[in-house]
Amino acid sequence: MGESNIELNARSQGEVTATNAAKKSDSKWNLDPVQRAMGQLGWWHILVCAVVFPLKFPVAWHQMGIIFLGAAMNYTCASNTTLDKCSSECTSWEYDTSVFSSTIISEWNLVCEKANLVNLSQTIFMFGILVGGVLFGSLADKFGRRPPMVIAVIIQLISGVAAAYIPWFWGFVVLRFITAVATGGTMVTSFVLVMEIIGPKWRELFSVLYQIPFNLGHLTLAGFAYFLRDWHHLQFALSIFSVLLVSYYWLVPESPRFLFTSGNTDGAIEVLEKAAKRNKLPTENIRSDLEQHAKTKSHGTAAKGNLIDLFRTPNMRMKSLFMCFNWFVCGLAFFGVAQYIGHSGGDIFTNVAIGAALELPGTVICIYMMKAYGRKKTLITSNTLTGLTMLAIAFVPHDATWLNVGLASIGLVGMSISFPTVYLYAGELFPTVVRNVGIGTASMIARIGSMIAPFVAGMGVISHWLPPIIFGIIPLIGACFVFFLPETQGHPLPETLEDGENFGKRQTDSAESGRHH
Repeated sequence: MGESNIELNARSQGEVTATNAAKKSDSKWNLDPVQRAMGQLGWWHILVCAVVFPLKFPVAWHQMGIIFLGAAMNYTCASNTTLDKCSSECTSWEYDTSVFSSTIISEWNLVCEKANLVNLSQTIFMFGILVGGVLFGSLADKFGRRPPMVIAVIIQLISGVAAAYIPWFWGFVVLRFITAVATGGTMVTSFVLVMEIIGPKWRELFSVLYQIPFNLGHLTLAGFAYFLRDWHHLQFALSIFSVLLVSYYWLVPESPRFLFTSGNTDGAIEVLEKAAKRNKLPTENIRSDLEQHAKTKSHGTAAKGNLIDLFRTPNMRMKSLFMCFNWFVCGLAFFGVAQYIGHSGGDIFTNVAIGAALELPGTVICIYMMKAYGRKKTLITSNTLTGLTMLAIAFVPHDATWLNVGLASIGLVGMSISFPTVYLYAGELFPTVVRNVGIGTASMIARIGSMIAPFVAGMGVISHWLPPIIFGIIPLIGACFVFFLPETQGHPLPETLEDGENFGKRQTDSAESGRHH
């Protein structure tokens, strides 16, 4: 095939210069009729991204909201002030409302033997994110990116608002779980849609810009909570924003790459012609290019894929396992290190704001690193940074608070680079026919890591060096696995399962061919 010959020739000398890599990227992009039709970046792309990006605000609000919804409150026994507050004879409690007028703790008396229910509710919520990523990932690969995204937004709106006023704790937990499933769905479908329309030259930038609204959402959460001290009002405010996102039904187009790959060539042409007109590109050859490419690549007969396809063949299986482990690293270390920093105490609003602000530098640095050094070197570097700084904490005296927090903050910056990187890396590694289910599965693994993270951070009661050792070793293992993954920068997106299986093999074979010559 022509594409195979180009890849072999481009890598026949092993490592290539940056100039040659750029030329190779342009050559490969020209082989992609979908990208060529709509362009790599234009006003159409920018408008779509400007509409989709705000979706990440409620993602951050709902994931982090429990920090304030279930914030700790000082309390005493109200039924008998002479009793211990957790005495079996105490039947009611009085809460300190100097910081919060109401939280779910005071609402349902989640104190004493019920105190662990707050953490349990968040664990169930994170499990909902996990379920949503896989469920909506599969739906999106079958029915397109836009319909599941719109459905997820509507579910997120209804369940989120309902959770603000339901009078039963377990009803609140169930509604939060449903909200989480929908939130997980919006995450995976929106990212894949954005990645499938942006050209290879701009994927680094836009995949990271996509994450910034999450950082800002985390940051603004502290502001919402500062002014809305009643949990009912806070939950409502964080949920009602999704009303605006229902407009996605009219404003967001379906991914033309999905339409083409699934065999709906006419639908793809319609979207591409609109995109080309907006970007001031020619439209006369779009139909002929796509129809010709569909014949040579047989897209229509290889459109469907499922979870098993990620592990069916050896090269795809290796890439899927190593990529999923690195998502686990991000889920465990990002949320775990953030919680480790939070143990320093102080004002809750300031702590959350500072923690969120620390994510921004890493996210911005990530843009430069992925563009200059590629996905592979960026992920290895950021994981190693987190691993080494966290391991260093194990050798620092426990009472050296500022040094411990400083090192952990550097570790959090490392994870703030790793998380956007694995999003883009996975999206470029998994072929189109299983891209949503692939990212959904990887996201599921990340959620498992985030569910474990609080328990690891809590191991400090056993020994102060235990959490940083675990948070240090796991990212280093992830960095080692990345060495076995192919670089994806500048390559066209793999579309069929055959493309996905051959992608890494081609690079390996090419490098070996170069060494033999």
